Amino acid sequence: MKKNQLEIACFNLESAFIAEENGADRIELCENMQLGGTTPNYILGVRVREQLSIKMHVIIRPRGGDFVYSDEELIEMKQDIKQFKKLGIDGFVFGVLKEDGSVNKTRNKELVDLASPLPCTFHRAFDVVENVEQSLEDVIDCGFKTILTSGQGVNVLEGISVLEKIQKLAGNRIIVMPGGGLRSSNIQVLQEKLEPTFYHSSAITDNSETADPEEIKKIRANFE
Repeated sequence: MKKNQLEIACFNLESAFIAEENGADRIELCENMQLGGTTPNYILGVRVREQLSIKMHVIIRPRGGDFVYSDEELIEMKQDIKQFKKLGIDGFVFGVLKEDGSVNKTRNKELVDLASPLPCTFHRAFDVVENVEQSLEDVIDCGFKTILTSGQGVNVLEGISVLEKIQKLAGNRIIVMPGGGLRSSNIQVLQEKLEPTFYHSSAITDNSETADPEEIKKIRANFE
């Protein structure tokens, strides 16, 4: 039987330790929380990988803002994938769009192929795509294993109907991972509507950039 699992977005080394110690199944390593997460410093990646035993995915996002990247930015993303692959990480997180709000299949496929055999998550660029159904098919076609999305809402509660819809449309072809304002206070509502899946949270409950151990435990408690 499928069971719920938890990924914690970590913006620093301390959060990665807290995530592991308090029951997370995986971390997503990134930096610059105020920009929504960007590619982490390579040295941070090295330190986390050396000291963490749970799975570690790394976001590849050269800057904040939109998800339409220049040729130079794409080269930078490719270099980052090559570098982080050498660390023995467990997966990558990225997403490239076209200016019309559709999934840039050519560029995403290039990055997915480069990351292979590691699994890739299409991140919250999905929250600004023009056509949810078509984009779901495009993301699957590119070879992604997971979509991280709030269901195009400001947070997961606002996007719950879209999350429910795309999870049904996706079936067993791709994991739909709810993320965006996900907390112990609202996860139960999602669990009532969705099939068991991976959930994504920063578990940050104050003005810092560090996960709250108690919040991780509370989220996990909902899975029992």
